[in-house]
Amino acid sequence: MKDLTHGSIPKHLIDMAVPIAIGMFIQTLYLLVDLYFVGQLGDAALAGVSAAANASFIVLALTQILNVGTATLIAHSVGRKDRTDANLIFNQASALAAVLGLVTLVLGYVGAGWYMQILASDPEVKAAGITYLYWFLPNMALQFAVVTMAAALRGTGIVKPVMLVQMLTVVLNIILAPILITGWGSGMPMGVAGAGLASSLSVLVGVVILISYFVRLERYVGINFSQWLPQLVSLKRLMSIGFPAGAEFLLMFVYMAIIYWAIQGFGAAAQAGFGLGSRIMQALLLPALALAFAAPAIAGQNFGAQHALRVKDTFKWTVFLNTLVMILLTLLCLWQDEQLISIFTADLEVVAIASAFLGLICFNFVPSSIIFSCSGMFQGLGNTWPGLFSSAMRILTFAFPALWLSQQAGFYIEQLWYLSIVTVAAQCVLSLWLLRTQFAKRLRFDSQA
Repeated sequence: MKDLTHGSIPKHLIDMAVPIAIGMFIQTLYLLVDLYFVGQLGDAALAGVSAAANASFIVLALTQILNVGTATLIAHSVGRKDRTDANLIFNQASALAAVLGLVTLVLGYVGAGWYMQILASDPEVKAAGITYLYWFLPNMALQFAVVTMAAALRGTGIVKPVMLVQMLTVVLNIILAPILITGWGSGMPMGVAGAGLASSLSVLVGVVILISYFVRLERYVGINFSQWLPQLVSLKRLMSIGFPAGAEFLLMFVYMAIIYWAIQGFGAAAQAGFGLGSRIMQALLLPALALAFAAPAIAGQNFGAQHALRVKDTFKWTVFLNTLVMILLTLLCLWQDEQLISIFTADLEVVAIASAFLGLICFNFVPSSIIFSCSGMFQGLGNTWPGLFSSAMRILTFAFPALWLSQQAGFYIEQLWYLSIVTVAAQCVLSLWLLRTQFAKRLRFDSQA
């Protein structure tokens, strides 16, 4: 492990964040590539895939339990130089990942129709969403294995192998998507089913390569099936840290579902525009997410080593770098919103709705990056409940007014984006206050650098 000295924190933060950002961008490219080719199939197909892909937030919530719990506990173990505990945590998380992957497959195939029935009123949109989900579900199930292995490596300060594997899988997805969706070279177009299949095949290759890496090359933590039998103490430790973080992402799914439900009366173009705009927004937020994902490992190791000042400096640098990048991206959206959207669709109505969304929602970028930074520090401190409380308050303050507005005669879509800006700003203030409280409670040991 590298020596995370006081003055080296910014460098280590950037060194870890860059590969994570690349890896996350690569993961986002899966969906962006699918959206690009599906967009050529029409509004109904684009809206169906966008709504169906929102189900990935449920899986993301579950994988976050493993992601945050595994990375945080292993980082703490590394800080204490306790390799035995790190290996136990990794294998307990791996066993849980296998179980959750199987559960995802079963529940996904059983509940796909019901899920699309709630989010879409247009029969073509429903059909496209269900078809896509059937072929995309293996991808979502395999994410548990990918996330667990990536979190274990990140907890030890290693991020590049995962980035390289993700780069390979996205290249494979880019190759497979046009072949399977449009039938390029094969003459057998699968439409939206091909989009889901391309993503599933690509991530399967990634899982095989990562497992091979752990078996042949990884030395600090490794696969040990004798440690896969459930150990309640270890699982409780994983859940106590990971569950609140996972619940935060589940609330993101609720937030997205509320919007899809509220705007379904405006037709397929509105849902397609929101779906496309929100995916581009997620891609633009990746630098902030990457820094927030890098911070817990650095803060966690210093927390385990009882260096309070380094923990606080990690937060300060994370906020500074995030704010700087997000200001630039906000200006980009204000200047080039329509150009960003038109890459994926030529439909003027979809472009208008998506660009209006992006031109307003970009004002959330800076406060959102601060919220991500706070959540990362909650993870590093080993207490993610404040982050969940902050997210829950945001959803409550957004959901009830949004549902009420959607039932009013003069309701228009932009009202939801204005409401989002207000509630995100309020969440930012709350998260900063909660983090200050956690610093006062949990950083009572020495403040040496």
